[in-house]
Amino acid sequence: MRALTRPRDPEPLPAAFDRRRIYVLPTRFGVFYGVLLFVMLGGALNYNNNPGLLLGLVLVGAGLASLFSGQQQLTDLRVVAVDATPVPAGTPLQVRVHAQADASRVRRGLSVDVDGRATPAAVLNLVDGAGEAVLSMPTERRGWFDIPRLRISTVRPLGLARAWAYAWPDTPLLVYPAPEPNGPPLPEGQGDAAQSRLHPSGDDVHHLRAYRTGDGRRAIAWKHSARRDTLLVREYEQPLGTDIVLDWSRLGPLSVEARIARLARWVDEAERDGRRYRLIVTGQADIGPDHGNAHRHACLRTLALLPYG
Repeated sequence: MRALTRPRDPEPLPAAFDRRRIYVLPTRFGVFYGVLLFVMLGGALNYNNNPGLLLGLVLVGAGLASLFSGQQQLTDLRVVAVDATPVPAGTPLQVRVHAQADASRVRRGLSVDVDGRATPAAVLNLVDGAGEAVLSMPTERRGWFDIPRLRISTVRPLGLARAWAYAWPDTPLLVYPAPEPNGPPLPEGQGDAAQSRLHPSGDDVHHLRAYRTGDGRRAIAWKHSARRDTLLVREYEQPLGTDIVLDWSRLGPLSVEARIARLARWVDEAERDGRRYRLIVTGQADIGPDHGNAHRHACLRTLALLPYG
């Protein structure tokens, strides 16, 4: 029966839940509750106990209302987007599942998990018509990560029945290559002249400028300020070195995956040191020179999507 209720193929988002996609079955506690009511009603009929019959019927009504309420928690809910910040292979991917629903009803305590896998479930609360759940999914290899089938369920309000529906987003997410754990240092920079930038803790004084709110007291040139009767601040110059070229063809006899891991390590090190770097992959890409989050993402994305050797 479960195979019939699940989407057979990934689907584009948004994925809307209607009555045909929501399934409701009693929980174990619900089955026990039903058996208990059956015994209670049978005993009340046998002994012609009208108060017992009344109580049993009230409890039956509460159980039926629980079934309906559980279905209503998922009715008209929409999974509108799925995203994640890329991580190196081997690191859990924190997948954010964004959902929307009618803002007239607050929906709390919905459970989001991966169908058929023993992974921790995430809690989805929809307040003012929108909510987000974060699922941790293990990663093993670089490249595109296909999101497995997701199950959104609830046992509210009484725990007597479980209502659930499936969503299988057709939205692959990117996984960066795992950097080399221990490798050689960054290659020497290339270029005609060293670059420099202004930095408050540099080595050489570049010039003096007027004081601005937020400048540190150590940077104030007190002698020059006294001569000109105004606060002046030292601006230093810090050398950055020349551009670093990360060239695929210069990695010698390394295998494809070993080259990718080393280049990924060097990209992270160059970014951490604030160096400008250029990535050259023969026949695939020539990126940079530059630095920053966007440049790092472009380089790691290129490495992640290279064909497997």
